[in-house]
Amino acid sequence: MSENTIQFVVFALVTAAIGLFTYLKCKGQNRHLQSATKEYFLAGGGLTWIFVAGSITLTNLSTDQLVGMNGNQMALLVWWELAAVVGLILLAKVFLPVYYRYNCTTTTELLEKRYNNKHIRAVIGSLFFLGNALIYMPAVIYSGALFMQTMFKVDIPLMYIATAFAILGALYAFFGGLRAVAVSDTYNGILVLSMAILVVFLALNAIDYDFSDIPAERLTLIGDADSPIPWTTLFTGMLFIQMYYWGTNQTITQRAMAAPTVKEAQKGVLAAAGIRLLIVPAIVVLPGIISFKLYGDIGDAAYGRIVGDVMPLWLTGVFAAAMAAAVLSTYNSLLNSATALYVCDIHEAYINKDPNVVKLSGYVTLLLTSLTLVLVPIYQQAESIINLLQQLNGLLSMPIFSIFVVGLLFKNVDARAGIAAVILGVVMYGLLTFEGSPLHSSWHYIHLMPITLFTCVSFALIVNRVVFGQTAQWAGRSVPLKS
Repeated sequence: MSENTIQFVVFALVTAAIGLFTYLKCKGQNRHLQSATKEYFLAGGGLTWIFVAGSITLTNLSTDQLVGMNGNQMALLVWWELAAVVGLILLAKVFLPVYYRYNCTTTTELLEKRYNNKHIRAVIGSLFFLGNALIYMPAVIYSGALFMQTMFKVDIPLMYIATAFAILGALYAFFGGLRAVAVSDTYNGILVLSMAILVVFLALNAIDYDFSDIPAERLTLIGDADSPIPWTTLFTGMLFIQMYYWGTNQTITQRAMAAPTVKEAQKGVLAAAGIRLLIVPAIVVLPGIISFKLYGDIGDAAYGRIVGDVMPLWLTGVFAAAMAAAVLSTYNSLLNSATALYVCDIHEAYINKDPNVVKLSGYVTLLLTSLTLVLVPIYQQAESIINLLQQLNGLLSMPIFSIFVVGLLFKNVDARAGIAAVILGVVMYGLLTFEGSPLHSSWHYIHLMPITLFTCVSFALIVNRVVFGQTAQWAGRSVPLKS
């Protein structure tokens, strides 16, 4: 039996086993096809803390993290994961009690209830939707295809692999809903984390645990001004990025809002924070650093190459199944959350209050999958996939986060003032960060994020007073911050 045949057989068996376990766990959890919003998008509020933790972990941890962070081949990128622990704690203790108090299906539903305006929910929901469609989904599919191509050293065109991933992920998201996505995420997460930890030890063994000859700038946690994460950014934009991503991003918070109670959700989120602190930092930087010693600066190809070289043949099929699971889990999570945003924030508000959720979701899934494949070639041109993602993310993150800040901390603010601030923030951040702009700034893009945030918040309050004649009133104490 050839090596490729062994790898494929093991891959197929492991993938089929996870699918079977997911089916058995979800069997009998029927949904009413004509009115399935809560079941389809929030698993009927039936996720225990284990599945909340598992789904959050694997939704975030995919090949864009493993490939992208290891592709920088330096320890500095670990700050994204350490700062994420803070973001998850804030989600558990600050944001979740508010979402549960307002009985939200989407994070943007909170905005509608705080501003008493459905249009602001639709605008922000549309921005989240576009972020998933134009940034995260094609990046996940591209990085997953690149990893498979690099690890197995195959001549199959990257677009063929990307197409297979996109179609499989779309089918899973459409037929399973959030319940199946979360359950499979948890099973897949155990496999992914186990395999990723094994890679770390195999890679360390390959260099006899000797980090000599690796440049100091590859090992330091204090980045200079020209590094991907200058140390000063840890005190400016890094915390706000984490608050936005973990506290307001629909793809992440949707899992936490699918528990039966806020306490159960908090247990899951805090468990995910523990995994993020104890396991994830090592698996997203050490293989990349070691690959620099073995191969030199090879960028995003680093992780796939070192896995292909250090992993025993009989395990490569299992690892391929784990990575495919990570890609599919993140992709179908993004699809499910994007579909929830469209159905709940736009379609039900403006087109049909009682749609056939499953059928409508199918059309949205088809559209998003097609768009993903169109955009994959653009991401192939990126020098570093993770750095590109973080920079693009800034276009939406701080403007959107500002509207949550204003909505939670103030009352008597006109929704139109908030929408105007979001538009200003997107334009401002784009002009400041992207080369070729007449206002392009030499400041690091993370430094520009708090500037964008505070500008948006101030602009919303000023427009509210000057244009709409309303005086914002402090309401922070009216928002529950404890469970």
